[in-house]
Amino acid sequence: MTVTKGRRQRHPQAPSEKSAGRHYRVKRAIFTVCLVLLAAALSALGTWQVERLAWKRDLVARVDQRVHAPPVPAPAQADWKKVNATDDEYRRVTAVGTLANDKETLVYASTALGPGYWVMAPLTLADGTSILVNRGFVPTDRRDPATRREGQPSGPVEITGLMRMTEPKGSLLQSNDVAADRWYSRDVAAIAEKRGVSAPAPYFIDADATANPDGLPVGGLTIIAFPNNHLLYAITWYGLAAMVLALLVFILRGERATRMMRR
Repeated sequence: MTVTKGRRQRHPQAPSEKSAGRHYRVKRAIFTVCLVLLAAALSALGTWQVERLAWKRDLVARVDQRVHAPPVPAPAQADWKKVNATDDEYRRVTAVGTLANDKETLVYASTALGPGYWVMAPLTLADGTSILVNRGFVPTDRRDPATRREGQPSGPVEITGLMRMTEPKGSLLQSNDVAADRWYSRDVAAIAEKRGVSAPAPYFIDADATANPDGLPVGGLTIIAFPNNHLLYAITWYGLAAMVLALLVFILRGERATRMMRR
């Protein structure tokens, strides 16, 4: 008796099975594309942080050079339109004039010496223009000018310090209350208008640590700090991109292994 061995015939897939398989492949393709796009977006964010890191390092180097450079005359009125934070912030400057102590403004400050106020006073120059000067810090119990008259010179003075840009409207947490004369930022235009200062410069000067009579106000307390976490952020974004790609490879390999087992 002869036994004939035939090949195992494969039954054609039902239309519903073909449709389900096609639907699964479409979903898998969409899922794969989404993961690839996500990885690309995360990598782009990492590259952006690398670029920001280079920019921040350049900024720190430029500011450090300005802070330690010899002082130059503060920009005159003819150059005010050219003043900007990129080119002028923290530049060491000097100006000669007369302090209008009767027009000083107190701006709330929190410093290494404790809470108190910045004493902002207009410096009137020979040409009639004015530069607002942050003369330094006074504690709360010395906010009244009558308690520190020795520190209010009446004659011509030379101010040396760091050039700063105006701080409009207020601090991050509190807005300036111009009507109530409560100040939380050094808003040059608003303070000048409130005090009736004519022709104010669009910047102010943080006075250096040159001691004032009676020790107040205390100058030279400018904090120069630039948070630089860009390298950490870049590593984080690149790491997330690598994790997404690793997940995609893991899924695709898993599917391939499953297909091999079913054959």
